[in-house]
Amino acid sequence: MDLKTITDQLVTDLAPLTFAAPTACVYNPLVYARAAWDQYCDMYGQGPVEVVFVGMNPGPFGMAQTGVPFGEVAAVRDWLGIEAPIGKPPVQHPKRPVLGFDCHRSEVSGRRVWGWARERFGTPEAFFARFFIANYCPLVFMEDSGRNRIPEKLHKSERTALFAACDKALQGTIDVMQPSLVVGVGAFATKRAAKVLADRDIPIERILHPSPANPRANRGWQPVIEEQLRGFGVL
Repeated sequence: MDLKTITDQLVTDLAPLTFAAPTACVYNPLVYARAAWDQYCDMYGQGPVEVVFVGMNPGPFGMAQTGVPFGEVAAVRDWLGIEAPIGKPPVQHPKRPVLGFDCHRSEVSGRRVWGWARERFGTPEAFFARFFIANYCPLVFMEDSGRNRIPEKLHKSERTALFAACDKALQGTIDVMQPSLVVGVGAFATKRAAKVLADRDIPIERILHPSPANPRANRGWQPVIEEQLRGFGVL
């Protein structure tokens, strides 16, 4: 089992799912940005690692564009050294086009995450020797307005089928990466990781989500998570 095999199964499990209003568009970058995701797995997805960070789902200007978790274009291209042809989802929202590495919008969460990794560890090789970053859910959900719709706001029946597929993929990812600690990025990812990995002897911790919608993160995300990670014994 490897990450690309897990991805194949996840894509298969997600393909038949449908989502009702107010969800208007759904993107799966594991399909149209698969080449970049595969590069990420090949270059950095070799376990075991000490810590797996688990995010929630892609942002419209991050993984939705580059296929990499928290994948702000500049960070993915210039620091991670990943660049690949990016396709298009079958239906695009006019306010959220997929431009791939030509996207000029910066994903704030991704800029914060990878900016911290670069500042703290210097090289991707030094960071990924100890850490890996994955998303719990690979899908991007958008409403008619273009507003992001987070997984926990989906209808209950939609969440049940979606979470079943994502739970299985997260379990597989943990099996491959063999971390001694899992850290959820924000409350949702932490809650899902704790539920999915309840039968594993792996501690689950949580760090502050870097989203610009989070006022505390806007007051200085990096110092907060440095303190949190020191508390977990990671730094």
